[in-house]
Amino acid sequence: MTNNSVSSTVRVLGAGLRALLVLTLVCGVLYPLAVTGVAQALFNDRANGSEIKDGSGRVVGSSLIGQRYDLPIEDGEESPAPDLKWFQPRPSNGLGSNSVNTRYSLILSGATNRSGDNEELIQWVTDAKVAVVKDNSTSTYKVKPADVPADAVTSSGSGLDPDISPAYAELQVHRVAERNSLDVKEVEGLVADHTSGRLLGFMGEPRVNVLELNTALRNLTQG
Repeated sequence: MTNNSVSSTVRVLGAGLRALLVLTLVCGVLYPLAVTGVAQALFNDRANGSEIKDGSGRVVGSSLIGQRYDLPIEDGEESPAPDLKWFQPRPSNGLGSNSVNTRYSLILSGATNRSGDNEELIQWVTDAKVAVVKDNSTSTYKVKPADVPADAVTSSGSGLDPDISPAYAELQVHRVAERNSLDVKEVEGLVADHTSGRLLGFMGEPRVNVLELNTALRNLTQG
């Protein structure tokens, strides 16, 4: 190999190394830092996971991901019973059980893909409606099957929906009030305070974030 060839090879390698270092610095260091800085400055809450904190400042979850509120599982039970002193989320049994994250009974996010006339799905909905009527009826308030909204008996497309409809939240008010020794009007006020309307007044549906609502309920009962 001639000296000219060696020199050319060295120059090419040097240029390639410089390009690698520059791209690494720009794309691997400066750009991520810039994006992170902008996100923290302009969208701090969202950038940090839309965390929800209780009255003591402790992070209790994210407003973007649903949680379950269940009693400790008993011997012989396949799944835990709901803790009825809390507002309950949408059903989350569409994708099976989970032994890792026991706070939500899912293996992965997604829909069941069962058709509306699937016998198993129909049975799930039927059983869920019976349970909703039974669980939310109190000595002074009786739930009618016709009053049960769809989101009370069906899981969402993702299975991780953090919100329920105002109708489902209101259906649970009397049970929550009774279980926590609170006045019904007081619990209705909590629901009203945590009901979000349609985006820009016309997009989507009114909704209630269950974690935010239960966090406010916990702060009220422990205050």
